[in-house]
Amino acid sequence: MKDQNTNRLTEYGCLVFFLALKLILSFVLVNPVYELHRDEFLHLDQANHLAAGFTSVPPLTSLFSWLIKAFGNGFFMVRLVPAVMGALTIWYCWKVVGFLKGNLLAKCLVAVACLCSSLMRLNTLYQPNSFDVLAWTAIFYYLLRYFDKQEAKYLYAFAIFVALGFLNKYNVLFLIMGLIPAILLTSKRKIFTDKHLYLAILLALLIISPNVIWQINHHFPVLVHTKTLEATQLVYVNRIDFFRGQFLFFISSIFILLAGIGSLIFYKDFRKYSWIILTYFITLAIFGYFKAKDYYALGLYPVLLAFGAHYLSRVLGKMYIITGLLFAFTIGSFIYLMPFIMPFYSPDQIVADHNRFERAGTLRWEDGKNHEVPQDYADMKGWKELAALVDVAYGKVKDKSAVLVRADNYGQAGAINYYSKYKNINAVSYNADYLYWFKIDKPIKDLIMITGWHDEDPQRKREQPYFSRITKIGEIKTPYVRERGAGVFLLEGAKIEVNSIIKSEIEEEKNDH
Repeated sequence: MKDQNTNRLTEYGCLVFFLALKLILSFVLVNPVYELHRDEFLHLDQANHLAAGFTSVPPLTSLFSWLIKAFGNGFFMVRLVPAVMGALTIWYCWKVVGFLKGNLLAKCLVAVACLCSSLMRLNTLYQPNSFDVLAWTAIFYYLLRYFDKQEAKYLYAFAIFVALGFLNKYNVLFLIMGLIPAILLTSKRKIFTDKHLYLAILLALLIISPNVIWQINHHFPVLVHTKTLEATQLVYVNRIDFFRGQFLFFISSIFILLAGIGSLIFYKDFRKYSWIILTYFITLAIFGYFKAKDYYALGLYPVLLAFGAHYLSRVLGKMYIITGLLFAFTIGSFIYLMPFIMPFYSPDQIVADHNRFERAGTLRWEDGKNHEVPQDYADMKGWKELAALVDVAYGKVKDKSAVLVRADNYGQAGAINYYSKYKNINAVSYNADYLYWFKIDKPIKDLIMITGWHDEDPQRKREQPYFSRITKIGEIKTPYVRERGAGVFLLEGAKIEVNSIIKSEIEEEKNDH
């Protein structure tokens, strides 16, 4: 009994260590020169506009944003939330290994595999992707528990995470599309005779119903958003790159991943879990067919890593040298590749080592072209400078109740609202959800306009007939950022009734969407 308690304490201590390490590394491995990412600003602003749905993402993210706002809306909290989701993903992997009756070595292996992968980068960004991976991992875990004991409570837990996954990112529907045929092809198809499955489905439908109703009432903006992605981003996606990315995401943990895939195919003790590997291949095929982005499939991998870690712990047994080499390779290769995975280097360091980053393929943006720094990094600089320029313009306005701050895109609008010292500045844009957040209940006398980085009308000639004076406050000069050159203009003294023009433009944009 004493030895058993000691083992439990050791295991608990190791789990706490890995979870704490996950949280710490999520901060330490990000160079402090970087600010928040453009997408994060939009998600954070959703806390100020709680609704059953948004044009960009389902509503769950807005609730996390509300929570962050309740705790001060600081940089630390923004970074902590996805890091906690990453830690919970490791916890579920730990539980999967425990379900398989794996030992402490297997649990440590899967924790290291998760830490030394692209999941580390994913969990530094406040985006729906972190919860997406967490939800998929939980879905696999609760199905494993249900198939083992046929206890209804696991079906309901499964349904809840499917529903939460749906409310976080519609991406989870692809997992369901992979799960259904995979289960039907195995003996696990008996699940469809369990009445609790259909009660669990009803529970899931009840949870997601507010968002479904919202989608119906707004004519399914998710379809428009999908078409926009196809036209602007997915058109550049190469299927070969998609499948190559699946292994590059876990290149440091490749032996553990391959062990997971291989054991689920060939290891006889894992035959009863064949629905997992079938789900993996079917879901990947669906993603490949639709030319999805490679990271959309990341949620498939934690459970595979758990199986791989358990299998390797059985095979290696007391082969301590090989086990040590496996840990050394996983950790050592991650440290070597870390500059390509994490925003650890500053933009200047990346530019100085341009050839190395170009060979690694990290400089390729969604437009299919190579740039000076990775796209994500270019979206994490220049925002404070922009907000400071807008604050200068806002400070010159006499009647702040009659001024509108209109940005070129959602990143600009969100960054201004987040970093501005004026907490009621309420910047908006004709872009993304901001199109629906305009408040034009008073006559607009002045306009603060932020142009795009590609704008060729620096003196705002188009607006000159409508305002008495146009002053350029400045432009973003921070190097290596996507918004470099974006200008801030103060348009004072409206000569005509501007409200009707802006309302007309809003309706035009809504109709286009």
